[in-house]
Amino acid sequence: MWGILAVAVVCEVIATSLLHESRQFTRLWPTLGMASFYLLAFYLLSLTLRVLPVGVVYAVWSGLGVVLISLVGWLVFRQALDPPAILGIGLILAGVLVLNLWSTGGGH
Repeated sequence: MWGILAVAVVCEVIATSLLHESRQFTRLWPTLGMASFYLLAFYLLSLTLRVLPVGVVYAVWSGLGVVLISLVGWLVFRQALDPPAILGIGLILAGVLVLNLWSTGGGH
């Protein structure tokens, strides 16, 4: 299930990147791609909820999504990340790692 969750997160990051490129839904192909990847992401997310607790799934989903889309924004869209943003992203990543490495509530 963790692999499916990882793919769901990647699909969500792709969808969010395409949302940026859709220019408020004025560009057809990025808009269609965005909708498709969001649908796939949520479908895959729903599959993980069969086995994993919703709180853990959502923490990993949102935490990794924030970290990855921040990296995409920085690398692809050339958006600046100041030191407080980097610190905050690091804390989110640390939280996801703690949850996955040491929590017994994650259904490992």
